[in-house]
Amino acid sequence: MEALYIDKHYNLVVECKQGSKKACYELYRLYSKAMLNVAFRIVGNIAEAEDILQESFLHAFNKMSDFRQETTFGLWLKQIVVSRSINLLRKRKMAWAEVEDVELENIADEEIEDDSEQQYKVAQIKEAMKELPEGYRVVISLYLLEGYDHEEIGQILNISENTSRTQFLRAKRKLSEILSRKGITS
Repeated sequence: MEALYIDKHYNLVVECKQGSKKACYELYRLYSKAMLNVAFRIVGNIAEAEDILQESFLHAFNKMSDFRQETTFGLWLKQIVVSRSINLLRKRKMAWAEVEDVELENIADEEIEDDSEQQYKVAQIKEAMKELPEGYRVVISLYLLEGYDHEEIGQILNISENTSRTQFLRAKRKLSEILSRKGITS
């Protein structure tokens, strides 16, 4: 017998499975903002992200009987949002460049003492990420913001792990150029 993963919203999920519209609304209220952010970071357009959010919740609620609580509802929903976001990008006919092996650079961890300064820099970086080409933005968002590794990104985007690493490195360089051009030091 498979072990079920019990999360803090287990009762809402059970009620939603039983057809409770109130429970479905509560799950929507709890997760919609975070899932909108996930979609927006991937597609880079708020209107498209809102559409993805609605489609993802509709899909999740229609397939609620398939959800077996082997993970949290939030993680299951996030996978749906990421998948639908990637599908939208594929519809845009995003081109990926296969490239040869590139040596990975080490990213130095720098301690920032002032939390408000760190939050300001993070906001500036997120803003600068919007200027990246779509392929770069998707890979760097999935890696840095969503926590996927290059193997997972490769599977999600149907590209090689090496292409994911290369796109990430190129995105990092391009982001650094954008930040330098704006006079922002990392």
